[in-house]
Amino acid sequence: MPERSLAIVIVSYNVRVDLDRCLRSLAAAGRPGPTTITVVDNRSSDGTLAWLPTAWPDVQALDAGGNLGFSRANNLGIRATTSEYVLLLNPDTEVPADALTTLVGALADDRTAAIAGPRLVDAADRPELSFGPMMSPWAEFTQRRLVRAYEAGVPWAVARVTRETSQPGPRDWVSGACLLARRADLDAVGLLDERYFMYTEDVDVCAAVRARGRRVIFVPAATVRHLRGRSGASAPGPTEQRRRESQVAFYRKHHPAWAPLLVWWLQRRGLDVR
Repeated sequence: MPERSLAIVIVSYNVRVDLDRCLRSLAAAGRPGPTTITVVDNRSSDGTLAWLPTAWPDVQALDAGGNLGFSRANNLGIRATTSEYVLLLNPDTEVPADALTTLVGALADDRTAAIAGPRLVDAADRPELSFGPMMSPWAEFTQRRLVRAYEAGVPWAVARVTRETSQPGPRDWVSGACLLARRADLDAVGLLDERYFMYTEDVDVCAAVRARGRRVIFVPAATVRHLRGRSGASAPGPTEQRRRESQVAFYRKHHPAWAPLLVWWLQRRGLDVR
C-alpha cells in the first residue's frame, strides 16, 4: 500500500450537523499521503445515510445496520479500508490544516510507536487532558480529581494540565476522539475489543499494543478541536450506563480482583450492571 496512506474512520450516530462540520475541516486540511474518509453510521434517525452521498460524494458511507457502538462500528470501517495508517476520529472534532500531516509524520518518524494522539482543545482552545496512566482504581481517582480541579479553574490543576499537554512523549493511552494507529499494529492486536460498546476501548487498545512492546505517543505539535460528546449529551442517562458497563468490562479483563467491588459499588449507586 502507498507510503503514509491514511484511512480516516468516523463513527456517527445522530450527529449530522457536527459530522458536516468535521468533514468540512477535513476537506480543508492537508493530507500526509493518499487519504480516504469512511463514515460508519450506527443507523442514525437524522437522515445521515441519505444525506452523505449527496453532500459528500467522495466519502465512503457504511450502514452499520443498527447501533453497534463505537468499537464494532470502528472495526467495520477499518476492515472496509486499506492504508498504512488508520485515524479514528470523532464527528465532534475539527481538524486544522496541518494537523494530519504533523500527526502522521510524528508516528512515521518513530518506528517504535504504534499509536499517536494529538493535543485536543475545546471550543475555547483550552487543552483537554486527553491521555493518562493505565486505568486502575488509583489512576481513575487521581485523573478524575485533576480533571475536576482543572475544569473548576483551580490554579495548580490549570498549571499542571497546561504543562503536561505541551510535553510530547510516551503515554499509557491517548483519547479515541482522535487516535492514529499503524494498521499493522491494529491487526496484530485484533483491532478494537468489541466487548466495549462505548468508552475505555481506547485505553484497552493502547494497553494491547504496549503489551507487544510497542509505544503510544502524545504529539502536542498536532492540535485538534474536540467539542466533546454532543451525541452522548442528548441522552446522559444511557450514556452513563454504557460508560459504566465498559468500565466493568475493562476491570474484568485487566483487574479481575477489583471487578466484584466495582460492580457492588455501582449497584449501590442504582446502576444496573452485572
